[in-house]
Amino acid sequence: QVQVVESGGGLVQPGGSLRLSCAASGNIGIIYTMGWYRQAPGKQRELVAEITSGRYTNYADSVRGRFTISRDNAKNTVYLQMNSLKPEDTAVYYCNADIRAYSGHTRGTYWGQGTQVTVSS
Repeated sequence: QVQVVESGGGLVQPGGSLRLSCAASGNIGIIYTMGWYRQAPGKQRELVAEITSGRYTNYADSVRGRFTISRDNAKNTVYLQMNSLKPEDTAVYYCNADIRAYSGHTRGTYWGQGTQVTVSS
């Protein structure tokens, strides 16, 4: 079993900052790409940022220059530092991880339960 758990969401004023964390645990052999997605009410889930095991990063145009994704492989954790937040960043943020199991060697994509980020004055 693999678990992916996010933390760090909340309410912040426009222009403020938040840092999201996502930790994977359980039957983990190798973690490949880890990423953050978000889904606003009435909209489809979209990619925010992703980072490969080699730390290559990719960002949505709407967040590039404001958000920074990073990972700590020793802790099986990915972070999303969000600066200069805007009301349009309000959404549920989901962590995603591409993991090969340690025992059984199966590979799958795992999602966290989501954490709410609300940007409002």
